[in-house]
Amino acid sequence: MTAITYRHANIDGFKVFYREAGRPSAPKLLLLHGFPSASHMFRDLMPKLADRFHIVAPDLPGFGQSDMPSRDNFAYTFGNIANVIERFTEVIGFDRFALYVFDYGAPTGFRLAIRHPERIAAIISQNGNAYEEGLSDGWNPIRAYWQDASAANRQALRGLLTLETTAWQYTHGVPDTAFVSPDGYSLDNFYLNRPGADEIQLDLFRDYQSNIALYPAFQQYFRTHQPRFLAVWGKNDPFFLHAGADAFRRDIPDAVVRFFDTGHFALETHAAEISTAIADFLKP
Repeated sequence: MTAITYRHANIDGFKVFYREAGRPSAPKLLLLHGFPSASHMFRDLMPKLADRFHIVAPDLPGFGQSDMPSRDNFAYTFGNIANVIERFTEVIGFDRFALYVFDYGAPTGFRLAIRHPERIAAIISQNGNAYEEGLSDGWNPIRAYWQDASAANRQALRGLLTLETTAWQYTHGVPDTAFVSPDGYSLDNFYLNRPGADEIQLDLFRDYQSNIALYPAFQQYFRTHQPRFLAVWGKNDPFFLHAGADAFRRDIPDAVVRFFDTGHFALETHAAEISTAIADFLKP
């Protein structure tokens, strides 16, 4: 049995919860989750890689077991989330690491990469987008909110925070939904129903446009630094199209791109296959 420990780090007064596995002397791997999840999304992946990597998976600020300060005390932007995670890596001694990014974890992790390219040993993107062509029409209601931050447009997005929508994100595009455990989306729904969590998530929907504004900077980083890059993509993702995965090869010709017959939360059905792909990709 692989031991996974559950810890908290004090990041300048901000409590960040994280899961940790593997030997401290092993190559480092940082796992960054997405919306509306937390580090529990890596519960199946971590044991499969802990024999060869030192793995840390934090809950992003406002998610999971990490602190969720009020909006009066913390501005929920992707830039601020990246600031906390950057300090987190410094506090725990992750000076150079491979980066696994998913969904919201991608603009968070890519911000770390463009700020400190010397710290990034490799990147694994699992449905973590950095190209306009990767955005599906499913983003249209959020795009409307970017163009007009009215109360009506904000209210219209509350449907994305329901149990029904979260469960749909887990099951859409999965050939056999009997293989999707309800544990993941049920826990996500618990976190989304905490007092104030809805407004935080709506703020992040609004700020997601800042990530798209940084796409050219992310792409310039890819072209300039040519990081070792693996894309592992649920090809039936309703939000991030497979064209977004293919696009990485435009800037990183040696990037490896692999598609799996599943949806957005690919680890729910393909943790074994994705862990094998990562282990093979990161072989010394």
